[in-house]
Amino acid sequence: MGMRGRKKQIFVFLMILSLTGIWISGCSTFKTKTSSRSAPASKEKEQKGPRPLYYDFGDVLVPSELKVVKKSSFVFRTPGLSAGVLSLKGRVEIDSLISFFDTNMAKDNWELVSSFKSHRSIMLFHKENRWCVINISESEFSTYVEIWVSPTTSEAGVEPIKGS
Repeated sequence: MGMRGRKKQIFVFLMILSLTGIWISGCSTFKTKTSSRSAPASKEKEQKGPRPLYYDFGDVLVPSELKVVKKSSFVFRTPGLSAGVLSLKGRVEIDSLISFFDTNMAKDNWELVSSFKSHRSIMLFHKENRWCVINISESEFSTYVEIWVSPTTSEAGVEPIKGS
């Protein structure tokens, strides 16, 4: 696949991520967040039991109860960039996951931009040069999480499409 094909794939990925962000921001209220750096009591609670892990994205912590679904995951890596989708499956309550990501993404300097809570919950985060969408859904026997991470278009080297 040539460089042009790769740029098209990255552009399509960014467009999907952007459209999801627009949809989320239109369907939910914006939430301001204050960052608290020290909470020793909550830190002790997090350390009990299995420890959360960083998988393909070095700044997105994942509960250890969730296991990677390889056939549904796609992560693109270069020396300065990791982007794509990480699919996970496990048996965790949605409210617990939302609380986990809300707390731990802030610790990794992600800012919660918007969230949508329903039978399918979506959280949109932003960091200096990247976006992260966390999609959480539940079936009768499992909870599914998709973590989408994408660079901003200037970081990906993707030029916006100009009208003909």
